Amino acid sequence: MAERAGLARARARVRSDLAEAGLVAGLLVRDLGTGREADVEADVLTPAASLAKLPLALAVLTRVDDGRLDGARPVEVPAGDPGEVTPGLGRFRHPAVVAVDDLVGLALTISDNAAADALLRLVPPDEVGADLERLGIGPMVLRHPFGDLSDTPLDRLPPHEAHLAHTLAIRGSTPAQGHPIRQLDVARTNVVTARSVADLLERVWTGRGLRPVVAARLREHLRGSVARHRLAPDLASDDARWASKTGTLLNLRHEAGVVEHADGARVVVVALSTSRVPATVQPAAEAALGAAARLLHDLVR
Repeated sequence: MAERAGLARARARVRSDLAEAGLVAGLLVRDLGTGREADVEADVLTPAASLAKLPLALAVLTRVDDGRLDGARPVEVPAGDPGEVTPGLGRFRHPAVVAVDDLVGLALTISDNAAADALLRLVPPDEVGADLERLGIGPMVLRHPFGDLSDTPLDRLPPHEAHLAHTLAIRGSTPAQGHPIRQLDVARTNVVTARSVADLLERVWTGRGLRPVVAARLREHLRGSVARHRLAPDLASDDARWASKTGTLLNLRHEAGVVEHADGARVVVVALSTSRVPATVQPAAEAALGAAARLLHDLVR
């Protein structure tokens, strides 16, 4: 009874603190050792942004490990646009040749959209979905290329009008989570829930149902992620390593990962957030999301 009351208070505080920062969010924290869990709106279907690269990487590495794909296979990636704002091969002026294994690393560690799309041409969305279904992980749906994430109103407007794209993102959502911006419409875009992402990460860290080499490679790449600004300040320390993947698109600010404590404890933390503030740079929102994740983390620990 006391534990349920404590969780109820924590949920109320998280919702209040996030609302003050202009956010609504789905969060789930799970201690993989004890199974204790704390959540807020963890089953709300949400546009995945770059978190959809996680199941793609899983599908590719599974095929590399079982021999259906050669990890050393060279893949030609066409020239991109030097003006592209996201990092990676999409900014290259000339075609590049990269091995399958290294494309996975680029897709996860620097969230390279061009690398992910090169992989998606090898393992299409229906195959990724079939793998997730076999594992019993869902709802988690991959529908379209990652290059589409750089084709929104924000990418078509000049920087001084970025607030207009964010305003459309905020005001365009319907009660059924439809949206005129395709990448924010849950019926047309790549989608996840906080719980489905947590279930995937639990498989990666426990190895249950996955080939051991595949799980180990995924953990290695997530530990190497360069995005350290969102949840890491609240979760990482000398005694706790944070391994994660972020997802950022218009007014979406996501991060999902695992805190590996020095005492052996492993805690999954997933935060999927949507901002109600029409601005690109929102340090207060990032800080509030990190604080909310930490509060729930400490509740299950």
